[in-house]
Amino acid sequence: MFIITVTLAFALSFLFALGGVGAAVALVPALHWLGVPFAAAKPTGLMVNTLSMSGASYANIKNKRLDFRLGIPIIITSALFAPLGAWSTKIIAHDVVMVIFIVFLVFSGTMLLFFRGNKFAANFRDDRPITGPAMIGAAAGFLSGLLGVGGGSLISPLMIFMGFNPKRVAAVTAFVVPFSSFIGFVAYAAMGTVNWQVLIPASLAAYVGGFLGTNFMQGRLKPGTVKKFLGLILFGLAIKMVMGLL
Repeated sequence: MFIITVTLAFALSFLFALGGVGAAVALVPALHWLGVPFAAAKPTGLMVNTLSMSGASYANIKNKRLDFRLGIPIIITSALFAPLGAWSTKIIAHDVVMVIFIVFLVFSGTMLLFFRGNKFAANFRDDRPITGPAMIGAAAGFLSGLLGVGGGSLISPLMIFMGFNPKRVAAVTAFVVPFSSFIGFVAYAAMGTVNWQVLIPASLAAYVGGFLGTNFMQGRLKPGTVKKFLGLILFGLAIKMVMGLL
């Protein structure tokens, strides 16, 4: 079980890093199918997000690519709603959470398959509103806590639809996700659902896999060449989850 968990966490993180996205959305259901309780798989996914996205955020800050003023409203609301999402698992039925997870998988897979933010790169806005980004942060934070996945799959397309430059959005997303993920993780830890024997090796393996995948991608691949394949994986996971509910 230990070897399978470490191998799976490493492989998924490496593969999803090739497409420039986090692996928690696939890692959480995969761990659950291996026999890890859903309540323990979710904080593991959140810790993986925290570790993997922190490096990207640090690089963006170091290279002055991050727009703090645009990201602050999203950080505040996502940080507030992430623990609310985690705690709501006590009152929302398990099957309902699974259905929400399936919808999120389909949405994320659709974005990977069909959405191309670079189409909007020439038509971006320079203002820094508060209300719209704050609402996006609240929704992303709640889903992050509820499902144990990063809210980046929701933040990026919605911010781009609002007219923001995809490069600025990518930097903001990498900055926001570690905050909401870590606070969601803390909420699960406070509820006592963290399985440390699973979390520690899976998180370390995922961090190494994500680091190697990112460097491999930067040297040899473009994220767009892998995203369609990852989208198909997420659709496959959604189908498997649907079959599990039937």
